[in-house]
Amino acid sequence: MQRRICRLTVVGLVALVAIAFLFSPAWAGKKDDTLYISLEKEMENVDRYFNTAREGIVFARHVYDNLLWRDPETYEYKGLLAKTFEWEGNTALVINLRQGVKFHNGQEMTADDVVYTLNWVIDPANGVLARNYVDWMKNVEKLGPYKVRINLHKPFPAAFEFLSGANPIYPKDYYAEVGPKGFGLKPIGTGPYKCVELEPGKRYVLVKNEDYFKDSPKGTPSIGKIVWRTIPEVNTKVAELMTGGLDWIWLVPKDQAKNLAGVPNVKVVAAETMRIGFLKMDAANRSEEALGVDNPFKHLKVRQAVNHAIDREAISKNLVGGQSRVVNSACFPTQFGCTADVVKYEYNPEKAKKLLAEAGYPDGFETTLYGYRNRPYAEAMVGYLRDAGIKAKLLMMKYSALREKSRAGKVQLNFQTWGSYSINDVSAIDSYFFKFQPDDDARDPQVRDWLDEGDSTIDVEARKSVYKKALQRIAEQAYWAPMFTWVSNNCMNNDLDFTPYPDAVPRFYRARWK
Repeated sequence: MQRRICRLTVVGLVALVAIAFLFSPAWAGKKDDTLYISLEKEMENVDRYFNTAREGIVFARHVYDNLLWRDPETYEYKGLLAKTFEWEGNTALVINLRQGVKFHNGQEMTADDVVYTLNWVIDPANGVLARNYVDWMKNVEKLGPYKVRINLHKPFPAAFEFLSGANPIYPKDYYAEVGPKGFGLKPIGTGPYKCVELEPGKRYVLVKNEDYFKDSPKGTPSIGKIVWRTIPEVNTKVAELMTGGLDWIWLVPKDQAKNLAGVPNVKVVAAETMRIGFLKMDAANRSEEALGVDNPFKHLKVRQAVNHAIDREAISKNLVGGQSRVVNSACFPTQFGCTADVVKYEYNPEKAKKLLAEAGYPDGFETTLYGYRNRPYAEAMVGYLRDAGIKAKLLMMKYSALREKSRAGKVQLNFQTWGSYSINDVSAIDSYFFKFQPDDDARDPQVRDWLDEGDSTIDVEARKSVYKKALQRIAEQAYWAPMFTWVSNNCMNNDLDFTPYPDAVPRFYRARWK
């Protein structure tokens, strides 16, 4: 088993650790009240509605505000831009807005901004990326200068969750003038930080919003400036953290995080996140037409073989580490509606070989495993698949390129991860991937109908029941091979008071220097 777990080389890291012990790093952050951070993925656009990356969520929570806010500790919903919010029947939500809240350009936030923003993103012609996060809304009406009504197509019980996590409010006049492209270069929100410098995909400078409204449940920010750089290479980030060039990094592999824990002035906090990993397979058989080649994954037994072929427990324990755990359902365990009562596929390469033979592939077959992050995890999967007879070539791509290739039906086997936008409801994952949207590789009408039913009833027990049916069918049909939860190894300057939360949204507006 261990021979299939690809370990990262840590010789260079160990040497740097030794150097760090000899020479105390000159931490710049605390001295000039600037927090230097790095995240790994290039953002296509800092407009929240045109970015599905985790980095986009983090940026949005600091620069923009939503109508509602979910307490990361109690999961209680509170008004953010909203002063009050209440249901009007089952298909309308009435919101009274706070008065005196200002955008970063000095303009006051009013009902006009809310109505414009939400109606604009609701319109399919405007092409926002994550349609299921907005298309539950029918339209938004202005009821007064600081009062709006959100009308729904049908009951949508996860409305508060989505309004607190996925739908920031933008300034009407400015957004109408510059559009998504211009806004992506010079964003303006009402959030606790202003973006004052932006080098697309590389560097972002945020400064504290001195005019941030004092009764925000987010709290008022403490740290004066955040300098955010995109550094994909983990060894580079680790080296900069140890030598004082960075104050905070995350997603550090287990071995390196362990070594960092022994470096003076560095603190490591491991925390499970809502992100799960999974293999998507072309069960809908779109690739045969798109690529003109045989698609083994149209066969149920092949998909079942993939599920049996990979030792998920070994990868979770030996590569991910920390609090990572195996998942068997297509959801994060704490999400509303998630169930563990599904078919489970134990690690059994011999059974996988037998299933392949029964599907008409006694000698296995060749394929390509596409991925966009965490190469060591993908390499381990390739090794396990090869042992079972599936000779997969690994091809790593940028996320945006892989997403478009997959949506075009040109990917048969896809290593994906999903953090559900940190929304604690299965509608944020299963209704995104299994309701015939562009990323649905199953196209199962029964699953779609069950999810539709669960997404549109406010009866809690009915939702749980119908989501369970959908998740059980997804597992029975092996549309995915669910893998494991992600652990965020948050590595930081020991002078930084920072708390990670399970939703994997770093809240630097709550951080402070000790």
